[in-house]
Amino acid sequence: MMVNSRQKGKRGELEVVHLLKEYGFDARRGQQFKGTSDSPDIIHDIHGIYIEVKLRQNLNLHTTIEKADEEKEDYQKSVVFHRKNSKPWLVTLHAGDFLKLLVELLDETRSEP
Repeated sequence: MMVNSRQKGKRGELEVVHLLKEYGFDARRGQQFKGTSDSPDIIHDIHGIYIEVKLRQNLNLHTTIEKADEEKEDYQKSVVFHRKNSKPWLVTLHAGDFLKLLVELLDETRSEP
């Protein structure tokens, strides 16, 4: 991997760490040497979520989410944070995972007094 590519990956990961912290999550960059669940892009306190970060102009989302699925091991859901230059961050996850999260959120809202 070229140095510029590594630097760009690091910059993207640090941006996502900052974004997660803005919303009250504890997050930091993972160790970048294996590409497995014990060395994820981001280490955080969001239970069950494996985060893959991509800062690219062109991205094959299906390939990227499949890679995250392979690396997630014990995590329940794979999430890809991605963006192009000068664009906002987007998040991609499987539709079923999104709907499960939405149902959980709605169930919590409905059960509040």
